[in-house]
Amino acid sequence: MEGQKNNNSKSNSSSSIERVVSQKAIQMGSSFPCQICVVGFLCGVCLTSLFLAALTSFGTFQLGPISFSSTMLFSVPDSHSSSSSSSGNSTSHDHIITNSECDLKLKQAERLSESNSINEGDEDERVSLLYSAWNAEITKSKTGEGSDYLKKDGINVSDFPNAPHLENCKAKTKLYSRLDRRTGNESFPPWTSWKGFLDTHPAASSNEQVKELEHQAVKEGTYPPWIAGSDEENYPMTRKVQRDIWIHQHPIDCRDPNVRFLVADWERLPGFGIGAQIAGMCGLLAIAISEGRVLVTDFYNRADHDGCKGSSRSSWSCYFIPETSKECRQRAFELMKSEEARNNGIVTTKETYTSKHIWAGPTPKKWGAPWTYMQPTTDVNGSLLVSHRKMDRRWWRAQAVRYLMRFPTEYTCNLINEARHAAFGKIAAKMVIESLAGDWPKLGEQSGEKERSEIDEYVWSNHKPWIPRPLLSMHVRMGDKACEMKVVEFEGYMELAHRIRRHFPNLNNIWLSTEMQEVIEKTKKYPHWNFYYTNVTRQERANMSMANYEASLGRETSTNYPLVNFLMAVDSDFFVGALGSTWSFLIDGMRNTGGKVMAGYLSVNKDRFW
Repeated sequence: MEGQKNNNSKSNSSSSIERVVSQKAIQMGSSFPCQICVVGFLCGVCLTSLFLAALTSFGTFQLGPISFSSTMLFSVPDSHSSSSSSSGNSTSHDHIITNSECDLKLKQAERLSESNSINEGDEDERVSLLYSAWNAEITKSKTGEGSDYLKKDGINVSDFPNAPHLENCKAKTKLYSRLDRRTGNESFPPWTSWKGFLDTHPAASSNEQVKELEHQAVKEGTYPPWIAGSDEENYPMTRKVQRDIWIHQHPIDCRDPNVRFLVADWERLPGFGIGAQIAGMCGLLAIAISEGRVLVTDFYNRADHDGCKGSSRSSWSCYFIPETSKECRQRAFELMKSEEARNNGIVTTKETYTSKHIWAGPTPKKWGAPWTYMQPTTDVNGSLLVSHRKMDRRWWRAQAVRYLMRFPTEYTCNLINEARHAAFGKIAAKMVIESLAGDWPKLGEQSGEKERSEIDEYVWSNHKPWIPRPLLSMHVRMGDKACEMKVVEFEGYMELAHRIRRHFPNLNNIWLSTEMQEVIEKTKKYPHWNFYYTNVTRQERANMSMANYEASLGRETSTNYPLVNFLMAVDSDFFVGALGSTWSFLIDGMRNTGGKVMAGYLSVNKDRFW
């Protein structure tokens, strides 16, 4: 009885030890960073087992068997094997861990550790490869130069998975051009209920019933496609106003004697930023509509650089589709050469009007006073801004800037692609690689070599490029703006960001726009936010004028990066800025005519003229 009791006690003790060892191994085996510790632990187990084996040979006590699995998890034998092993005083040779077995298990552990490291390294390498491949395609779309550096590895362009964060700029520009001109004798472009590329599907041109419905829709004057959302999601009458501006700016016959013009250069004084230039052109568009003239923009100094090619150099058309048709532009410039046309008022210029008329002139009364019932969705100091004495100007500038920026050119599209790729490209590449389960770049027929389906080409191509959402855009204006408005430190902007996050706790991403390096440095104080921003030299001191700062960057960079930030802000889910800044003012206007009224706008101050 005493011997049996000792055996049972020893068996229970053995099982207990085995359970502890097994649980410990499971925890360690499931965590890759702890595998080094596992190796050390195994060495200890091996030495202990050898020591216990030596003791059992003297009959002192015995320990049930321990076995290793190839997955580095310890396993405890079942009850049958335990009872059989404890039935006698001797231990079978199979139940003793020898030095050779221990070495084998250690080598297996090392191989597994190396395998996991290689797998992680392989994924990082694939992500880097895909990111570089997409980057080469962006360069190719800009310069037209081929990217053959991957062909040595047997990887063709057709093998690249789709880049979810990039647009097909050539295809989009072709579509925008089609949507900005009349076809045949129609009164409007093909603005139908068939959205985007779907309107180019063969069924749209071969089906007579579809063609008749399209003709009827065009005849009745459907709303322009550059407006997103319903009337309730935009400033009052936005869709109708945008359609009416387009009609006004695109007379059917530009050589009709009754068609008059206003030809104007963009403001070029050194102290005028891009925002001021756009605001001035908004005023000229208001004058043109009120006087029944077609606005034709001429010299744009910010497009006077090598990035703008051919006829688009020194022209707004480098960045956005022109404000009027090619025929009207030609006619206007012909009339500019005629002294008689100028004397008779058939064509006027910016110099015809006073600065006060341009900057503070009346808003066109063609649509009544829709600004009187704008929805109060702007937050200043914790309260909604219901009204102010410049509501008409705010409404009109929003309409004007939306029209002037209705469609970006291929050049602008490429700039946005570059910015998205620099900020989000590696995240997108990792997301794509994970979705392919490690099959790329050895996909074969499953890769991009397969032709795109119709739903890819005509339906999904209309979706916006991927960005990490929700995304908050933040424009922090400081520097020399202190002479015009109350300047708020970066911490004040972040307080507003935290207010938004309290209601939308999944908000983690901020697209940051600022001219100050100090602001970029302060982002390190907010580790729980993901900040993205353009890679450009910023001001080191606050007393540097914007004109001098832009001059230090050069014409091309000082124009391109603000426009990229502007369009990223327009596409973001939320916006924090300063209404005292003309740039923030215009961003707010573009958002409120782009279906984002109900996203709200948090401002650190009021406009200085309110």
